[in-house]
Formats: sequence, C-alpha cells, structure tokens
Amino acid sequence: MKKWYLLIIIIIQAGLLAACGNDADQDEQAGQEDDSSGSEAVTIEDAYGEQTFDQTPERVVVLEWVYAEDLLALGIQPVGMADMEGYHNWVNIEPELGKDVQDVGTRQEPSLEAIAELNPDLIITAGYRHEAIMDSLKEIAPTLAYNPYPAEGEGNQYEEMTATFQELAKLFGKQDKADQVLSDLNSTYQQAEQEIADAGMDDKPFVLSQAYSSDNSPVIRLFKDNAMAVQIMENIGLENAYQSDGFQVYGYDETSVETLQNFQDARFFYIVQENDNIFDDQLKGNPAWENLQFVEQDETYRLPGDTWTFGGPLSAEVFAEQIKEALIE
Repeated sequence: MKKWYLLIIIIIQAGLLAACGNDADQDEQAGQEDDSSGSEAVTIEDAYGEQTFDQTPERVVVLEWVYAEDLLALGIQPVGMADMEGYHNWVNIEPELGKDVQDVGTRQEPSLEAIAELNPDLIITAGYRHEAIMDSLKEIAPTLAYNPYPAEGEGNQYEEMTATFQELAKLFGKQDKADQVLSDLNSTYQQAEQEIADAGMDDKPFVLSQAYSSDNSPVIRLFKDNAMAVQIMENIGLENAYQSDGFQVYGYDETSVETLQNFQDARFFYIVQENDNIFDDQLKGNPAWENLQFVEQDETYRLPGDTWTFGGPLSAEVFAEQIKEALIE
C-alpha cells in the first residue's frame, strides 16, 4: 500500500513539472514573438527618399530642435542633441530633455567627433543645414534628413511638421502615441477657438509680426499663410489679414512700418525681445506707427519674447495657448 502511495506522488509531481515546462516554453515563445515584432523591418521616407531599418533605433542624436521635440512627444529621449542651450531658451514644452542628453555642438556646425562618441544608431537632422556633411553623418550612423520649410507648391510648414512627426512615429512603432498627441492638439485648438469666440474676439483678422532692430533701423517680419504659426492661428478660428505677392520659404516677409497701413483693421500680434522693443524704443511718437488704427484702438497684443513660432506638435499647442491668452486676458 505504501509503494502505491509513493508512486501516485511521483506521478503527480511529474505532471506538475511538465506543466511548468510547457508554460516556460510558451512564455519563451511569446517573448520570441515580441522580439520578432520589435525587430520587424520598417521603411520610412525622408527628404531624400525611402530608408529601411531592420531594428528600432535606440540611440538617437538629433541636430535640429523640432526633431528632438518629436521624440519627446513620442516618449523617447535622444542621447545627443545640438545647441541645447538655445533649445532651453526657446522651446517651452513638456516633457523636458533628460539630464543625460549630451550636447553635440551647434545646429550650424555640429561636432562629428562628439556625435560619433555617442555611438548612435540613428541621426536625425534638417537636410538644408547639413547637406555638406551628410556623407560624414552617414558614416557614423544611418541618417534621416527632413525639410521643415517646404518649397512653393509642396505644402505649408504645418503640413510638413505633422507628416514628419508621423513618419518618425512609424519608425519607432509609436503610431498610437502620435495619433494621441495630434488628437490632443486638435482638442486644444477647439477649446481655444471656443474660448476666443465666447470672448467675442474672433471678429477681426490678425497680423502676426516678429520685430527687431538691425543697424539701428526697425525690421518687421510679417508672417504669410505658409508659416506654421499662421496655420496654428487659423486652426483656432482666426484669419490672417496679411497677404503679399511672392513666396517666402521661411513664411514671412521683412518689411517696414509703412506696410502696416494696409492692415489697420486687423489685430496686431507682435514678438519682440525685452532689450529690443522697436515699438517702444524706435517707433514711439512716429506718426506712421502711432496713427495706425490698431494702435489707436489698443488692439496690439505682445507675445513673450521667447515665443517659438516653429517646432513640433507640442510647441504648436503652447503657441495656440499663448495666442488665446493674449486675446482674452
């Protein structure tokens, strides 16, 4: 009787071990399947055509701020970035860059040595900046280059921004995250548009300006319809009054105060630096400025000096909020 009892115990234990083994095999198989899906080749397009990646990049160096923004919006920290001080001065988004991110020089002249030392498996940059060193960058790591300033007939800056953001999301397997970011952005637009309408401030078109002095003369940039900033303002229900002949790839004309005579019935938004406010320092008392209808009716709206009129979807959200607050507060 005792032998039969021991035999039954042995059979039960063997069954349990076999079951555990099957579970382990299944877990390992599932893990292999996950790894397989993570290593699936992905083909995306940059300014030069299609590139295929067999593995999802993990160590990314970015040489243009907007692409660092794109990564952060997708929940990815780069290992290196160009001109981090300038980024912190101009780009005001959450999440912030990680403390471990290394500076690799300026955006105009990044350090190839500093980039190589980070052993990246991907470099992202703007093609127009680094055409001359593109071959050197590609010797370090696969390089994607985009063009944030489309040429005439190739769409506006906002369309390019969202298209590039979605391409990068595809590379990193973050399409759902990108959809959520863009959906949140659209919700911000809708909310801002409603608040502006409720405040009765949607009844006039706008002119958007960035102004500064050059050789002691005031220079006024007026933004055109292909500019990302103008597209954002139109997404919150406003209309750009400034129209001019000719295409400008960066999205603005540089003009003088006399040009504003043509848009006096608009609301005037302007960005100046604290130490270079041409409207207070150079144009105050000048009839060409003082007699403008929007000046006389106190319909000028100063935006923060570090207002970033370029950038990615998170900067777009910040800019939309800044415009709304300037109008209704």
